[in-house]
Amino acid sequence: MPSPPSDHPLIRRNPRLAEKAIEAAIRLSAFFVIAALALIFIFIAREAVPLLTSAEVHEEVTVSRMVAPLPNGKFSWQPVSTVPKYSLLPLLAGTLKVTLVALLIALPLAVGAAIFTSEFAPPGLREVIKPVIELLAGIPSVVIGFFALMVVATWVQEAFGLVYRLNAITAGIGLSLAVIPIVYTVAEDALSAVPQSFRDGSLALGANRWQTAWRVVLPAAMPGVMAAGVLGFGRAIGETMIVLMASGNAAISSLDPRESFRSISATIAAELGEVVHGSAHYHVLFFLGALLFVITFLLNLAGHAWAARLRTRLEGGGRR
Repeated sequence: MPSPPSDHPLIRRNPRLAEKAIEAAIRLSAFFVIAALALIFIFIAREAVPLLTSAEVHEEVTVSRMVAPLPNGKFSWQPVSTVPKYSLLPLLAGTLKVTLVALLIALPLAVGAAIFTSEFAPPGLREVIKPVIELLAGIPSVVIGFFALMVVATWVQEAFGLVYRLNAITAGIGLSLAVIPIVYTVAEDALSAVPQSFRDGSLALGANRWQTAWRVVLPAAMPGVMAAGVLGFGRAIGETMIVLMASGNAAISSLDPRESFRSISATIAAELGEVVHGSAHYHVLFFLGALLFVITFLLNLAGHAWAARLRTRLEGGGRR
């Protein structure tokens, strides 16, 4: 094949310049994302700092009192009253129990669906199942919250004979619908990324397809499945509208999932729009936002570290 002339467009064009421009654009995009995240946290932290530095705010509420019981031995969140009360325990308890209920429902369903899709479903069925499950991620959370409020709450109350119609079970079921597509997508991608040679070797040794999926493919994809679980936890703990609509919004210090509750995110959404700017209540709400940010960040950091350690052990480079 004859070589192109020296004035050919492919020769005149500088490929390195285009590559450098693309690389610079990618670096700039990553920088903007990191900068935006840092600026959001700085803004939230700036509004929360007066809780520690302002004498006027500190006189009404202190951080030590936010985690300690009242003189009567109870914990209470009543920021708008004659004597404001800012105990965080009811909000932490509500956030914890609805998140656990949602994960107990979402993780088995999402991971099971991912295993079926990647290992057992025919190609035609797989092309239907995956888009349908991922379509759940496109449903607005307010619609899921309305469904949980009007439909799921009645089902749960009649099925279990509960006193409270709105509780952590109802909100957890609605919240699981928002968590399932995220966990499913990441877990299914991790399972599909396992080399086919792993499956072929297991089948050649006499294992059936279920044994191969459970004992070979799933352990090999476990770092990705763990990452899916961490993302699901972060989605659940930060969800607002579903919890706000289906929780009952009762700041009760109880881990009983049958009772109404109030979460941190729902408290911020319900009260920040009407709070007096610069008041102690205002700064406490921003402190809740910073606390939620830190919890999510530490959880993601721990999840990624655990997944990396597990990946190292599966590759044979870790301690046994």
